[in-house]
Amino acid sequence: MKKYSVCLLSMILLTVFPAVMHAATEMQEAAEENTAAGMQEIAEETDTAAMQDNAEESVPGFSVTRMLIAGSVENREPVGVVSVYAASTEKVYCFLEAIDITEDTEVSFVWYHEDREMAVVTLPLKKGPKWRTYSSKKLGGLTGTWKVELHDASGNSILEVDFTVE
Repeated sequence: MKKYSVCLLSMILLTVFPAVMHAATEMQEAAEENTAAGMQEIAEETDTAAMQDNAEESVPGFSVTRMLIAGSVENREPVGVVSVYAASTEKVYCFLEAIDITEDTEVSFVWYHEDREMAVVTLPLKKGPKWRTYSSKKLGGLTGTWKVELHDASGNSILEVDFTVE
């Protein structure tokens, strides 16, 4: 009986063990992929958190919750948010979300290419709990470093966001 049990156990191990090892290998690979994906998510969350931390500065009359560069704006939300755009990109958008606006005011988006002022777009912020707006800029094939400064109604620089065109 013991001999039969040992043979049966050996056959089970020979049959099951490779499947278990294969499953363990797949689990290890999945864990490594998840770790890599998790690290990417952490890096993206860190970048986003840094951008949001930078954006949540309070100024007289309102607070900025989001200011970022996007490839487009759809349904009043930024789409295609990256920090580097291809030289073939025709237009980008600087999206702004402000909250706790105590009175009607204006903000200006000041667009710079390589520290040279390229455009100033002044837009309203209306009194209320939240206001979203955006300014767009045709890039004209100009590669290099770009930035957009947000100025309050008095012309004070509140916040800036940078991007690159390659």
